[in-house]
Amino acid sequence: MTRDPAVVDGRRAPARGAFRGIDAAAYAAVGLSAVLTVLIGLLGPSAMVPALPGPAWQPPYSLGVRPDGHLVIAMAAAAIVLGGLGLAGALRARSGPAPRLLLVAGCAVAGLLAFLPPSGSADHLNYAAYGRLAALGLDPYAVTPAELPADPVTGAVEEWAGVTSVYGPVATAVHALASLIGGDSVRLTVFAMAAFNAAAFIGTALLLHRFTRADAGLSRRVALLWAANPLMLYHLAAGMHVDTLAVACMVAALVAHAAGNAARAGAVPAGVAGPGGPAVPGGPGGGWRRAGSGVLLGLGIGVKLNAGLVALGPAWELRRSPRRLAVVAGAATATVLLTYGLAGPHVLDQVGAASKKVSLATPWQLAKTGLQAAFGPGAYSSWIQLGSMLLLACLAWLVLRATPRATAPAVSAALVAAWLFAAPYALPWYDGLAFALLAMAAGASWPALETFVLARTAVLSLGYLPAREAMRPADLLWLKTLLRERVVPWSLLALTLALAWWAARAGARARRRSASAAPRP
Repeated sequence: MTRDPAVVDGRRAPARGAFRGIDAAAYAAVGLSAVLTVLIGLLGPSAMVPALPGPAWQPPYSLGVRPDGHLVIAMAAAAIVLGGLGLAGALRARSGPAPRLLLVAGCAVAGLLAFLPPSGSADHLNYAAYGRLAALGLDPYAVTPAELPADPVTGAVEEWAGVTSVYGPVATAVHALASLIGGDSVRLTVFAMAAFNAAAFIGTALLLHRFTRADAGLSRRVALLWAANPLMLYHLAAGMHVDTLAVACMVAALVAHAAGNAARAGAVPAGVAGPGGPAVPGGPGGGWRRAGSGVLLGLGIGVKLNAGLVALGPAWELRRSPRRLAVVAGAATATVLLTYGLAGPHVLDQVGAASKKVSLATPWQLAKTGLQAAFGPGAYSSWIQLGSMLLLACLAWLVLRATPRATAPAVSAALVAAWLFAAPYALPWYDGLAFALLAMAAGASWPALETFVLARTAVLSLGYLPAREAMRPADLLWLKTLLRERVVPWSLLALTLALAWWAARAGARARRRSASAAPRP
């Protein structure tokens, strides 16, 4: 009897052409999302794009048509929905473009976006103001932009003019350099920051590609998770958030860590991200590479403190090698102490205040509302902080138990993902760190966690349309009162519970497999 090749395990498999059609639709959605993101910036100042004072001949450039707020917000919503669905489909596609094509396309879009006005929020105006303060010799951790209202750069801040900087000293140093380049021009200052941001985004993409280039299938997945990820292009390339700098430092640190391990072994291992995965150059110099990894970890923490969670990945991998762990930890600690020490005594003032905040779109907003109703204003603060730490510990434990292969990137990815789901204050662009780490750990065959992070990013992104409160059309107030404050928190709560359920089941299956594989006496 001849077996029907279209029947697999008793079920009829879809035709190959159907798979190609589905795959093509997924990649088309990814591409259309990127095009919409570019168009939002190209159209110029709008509800999504802050105006940039400065000579018109200076970059970034736009058509300056000042589109209606409803149009650009609808375009942004479409970019998020198409990007989320398209990326989910592309990650599961059986065929697709060559990895290098995805890499080049994503990097080209990121480079193009550097020449267009940033969109989505007005955070880049805050960066420019804090850099301006530092360039003028003032302390951005003690002086607010509002204290220099006549200055052309600090006076352009929209929403956080009365707040000191919450960003790390390394980020502030980059913004101060951009301010020295831009001078009195907000436009040129923002372009200089955009150039640094694009370099960090593209540099991260190239490092990730090099890390996984030995495996075409893995390399395609990595390109989708970062370089050609439409949600990351939307938030980190077009939105120009400082998180891009932190991600670049942390990815470079993990690559240096892997190279240090390979050098110590004196040979090129079979793979770092997973079985049969990428090769890392071997040879001498493992100690220096580990020290370099520590310095890069410290620089990443110098951009944003919460990026320090990544350091726990290498620490876990080196837990049985005290000397190597001491080299990495010592270099990282020295770098953090140096950068934060040079920044002055007020560098952590705003960080302490920010740690007690609850963003409107997280599930903790629901807890805050309930606690305030029951116990009055302020009663929620310490309780929510404690609850979030307990949830972080629980999720981290569950996800780590489900980790297929506990490499440094995989452990870091698990911890960062747990933090994102547990944090009381989180914004969609924070997820860039998780996507980069999941890309490095892609060889661990971890599609479920990728799906949870992707769903979280897409849902939270819809809750921040637009992130510029002042420019939202009045009849779209429901985007905040209904979508951001109600629909998104409940949706993220459901996702968090689903993540815990999946991790518990996956961990249990992993234990059963380990038990069955263990040699019997």
